[in-house]
Amino acid sequence: MESFNETSHLDAELRLLKQQVVEMMNLVYSQLENSKVALLNFDQSLAHEVILKERRVNSLELSIDKEVENTLALFQPVAIDLRLVMASFKINSDLERLGDHAEGIARYITKIDRPLNPDQLAKLNVEDMFANVLVMLKEVFEAYEEEDTLLARQIFKSDEELNRLNGIAGITIAEFIISDPEYAQGYLSTLSILRKLERCGDLAKNIAEEIIFYVEAKVLKHKGKKVSKKDRAG
Repeated sequence: MESFNETSHLDAELRLLKQQVVEMMNLVYSQLENSKVALLNFDQSLAHEVILKERRVNSLELSIDKEVENTLALFQPVAIDLRLVMASFKINSDLERLGDHAEGIARYITKIDRPLNPDQLAKLNVEDMFANVLVMLKEVFEAYEEEDTLLARQIFKSDEELNRLNGIAGITIAEFIISDPEYAQGYLSTLSILRKLERCGDLAKNIAEEIIFYVEAKVLKHKGKKVSKKDRAG
């Protein structure tokens, strides 16, 4: 049987792991929030700041991976403890991809020659799409901290609205290009930004699934494929 000290040390390691994942969540949320402000205000300096801070995201991802490896090797957790470790490992990967998308959005902003006007941004529902993603992330991060699977399940419905807005954006961008072909590249860059937001929603769903697996020992397979590593190139 496990000794009291072993159990106590495992509990401490699991708390540390969760703390690091929560730190990563806060960092990624801040990156996406700043990318939103940078786009809406056409603040290219802030966009460059997001790009530079990606190094911190990558560093924290590696730190969490190492913590997972140490916990598995030293304590050999089982049952819900093992599910927490494995879920945190997968969530960490999804968080790193969210950070990649925040950086990708920022890079597009630095390459845009001129901003879209407020009317165009409104027609594309840019602010609504960002708000939707940020709410999804806030809720799924809270679900992880509180082990709240009801809150985690709300993410799936929220993603449907994000997909709807993304579909509208594609049609609207096509109309913009037809009416203003000289700025086609700028419109396409904006569309790429919105596509990245849609993928952020998919990653939030992935995280929600891992939370449900960790807490309830249930494996969910929602309709559609999970986000693969190839999304980094999108």
